Amino acid sequence: MSLDADACYRALAARDARFDGVFFVGVTTTGIYCRPVCRARTPGRARCRFFRLGAEAEHAGYRACFRCRPELAPGSASVDARSRLVARAVARIDAGALNEASLAAELGVTARHLRRALGDELGLSPVALAQSRRLALAKALLCDSALDVAGVAFASGFGSVRRLNALFRARFGRSPSSVRRERAGRAGRAHDTGPGATPRAGLDAVTVKLGYRPPFAWGELLAFLRPRALAGVELVTAERYLRTVALAGHRGALEVRDVPAAHAVEVTVGAELAPVLRAVVARVRRMFDLDADPSAVDAHLARDPLLRAGVRRVPGLRVPGAFDPFEMALRAVLGQQVSVAGATTLAGRLVARFGAPLDTGRSELARTFPSAATLAAVPVEELAALGLPASRARTLAAVARACAAGQLPLEDPSAHEAWTRALAAIPGIGPWTTAYLALRLGVPDAFPETDLGLRRALGPDAAGVRTASARWRPWRAYAALHLWRDQGPTSLRPRQRRRTDKEETP
Repeated sequence: MSLDADACYRALAARDARFDGVFFVGVTTTGIYCRPVCRARTPGRARCRFFRLGAEAEHAGYRACFRCRPELAPGSASVDARSRLVARAVARIDAGALNEASLAAELGVTARHLRRALGDELGLSPVALAQSRRLALAKALLCDSALDVAGVAFASGFGSVRRLNALFRARFGRSPSSVRRERAGRAGRAHDTGPGATPRAGLDAVTVKLGYRPPFAWGELLAFLRPRALAGVELVTAERYLRTVALAGHRGALEVRDVPAAHAVEVTVGAELAPVLRAVVARVRRMFDLDADPSAVDAHLARDPLLRAGVRRVPGLRVPGAFDPFEMALRAVLGQQVSVAGATTLAGRLVARFGAPLDTGRSELARTFPSAATLAAVPVEELAALGLPASRARTLAAVARACAAGQLPLEDPSAHEAWTRALAAIPGIGPWTTAYLALRLGVPDAFPETDLGLRRALGPDAAGVRTASARWRPWRAYAALHLWRDQGPTSLRPRQRRRTDKEETP
């Protein structure tokens, strides 16, 4: 996001955590500068100055806030290396990393340095942070799933029931089994047999609820995902999203459905995915944009006459994300210059040829998407045999090799500038592909300005599109979804307008 003062103020007023570290705000009347997520009362627009770095604010005479501590914000400058390390460590722990030594090795530091960094910035050790996350998941499973206590212990990352019992009692003052008995008593009194009751997961499945802020346009999310459902991997019904999963050596299937009365989505995964449940939950949250604040986004977009009617028709529109960032990167390449149907067909051929078979009990969910390591070893000629031009096949192979080598940190939306530069260096990838991928991977201000549908709505000139979209910052990705939707179902196909020197027409 370029540093547009009005856009920064809107993100500040919404306290959108996705902009933490992207900019800092100095308050002229107090002489203090803060992060956009500071919980202090939001100052008036006229009293705010915005800076890319905390050092710039200090040079301008502002003092760092002691409440939000700007030095802890995740940053991109070299002086912020420790903050970036902590942010990456927290993200990996949230996704299920439990072993301190292996996490430190993955992040390229020693375990001692990782402990010191987390202790200095968060006041917690990696073990304490991981325990807190595990206990939160265990509590959710005890309340919402049909797993027995032993199953809860292992699904939430504890090595034994004894360890879960000890930490749970220390934190909550009661045993896990007492929570389970209380839940069973409530369920028995409620007699969950009515037509609107939620079926309990069987012993071979795990179900958790993930909350969101209403309104939530669940039907519109499914309408976007349905024509893009990948044969063998995904299934989108009138009310549910299902897909196969291959994650950290575990393979299975998941199902997601909306529970509007609870302001939550219900995620059910096979027991075989229980060991990676935390990682699955983190990916589902990103895919369905559950952390967005729709009230702030809608209030801003509705001020624009072009978007006002659409926002009022569909409040709570979310940006559809991607469960597997590598899968999304390949699908973005396959989607260059072709329709949704054409890109989905090509991706289906890729799965049929190189995806691993999986028995889920449903013929529609029979394969997992091939891994980066698998496709990195495939000759370009075999990829071209799927019906691709040789140049497109070379691009796919290059992306697979880069991901397999760990050169594209697609899992981290905050690192999108880094992986955008890395992707743009690959022949066959240009602005449309990187911008569309950023949009699908959770960058709220991503806007593929060369897209055919967006140019149809805003004008054929790229500079004009860029100027027109500036008023929607910092949530241009949501504006793009509204514009695509307003053009009708057949126009929900992000495509390039014309061939560029980097992205060739098939």
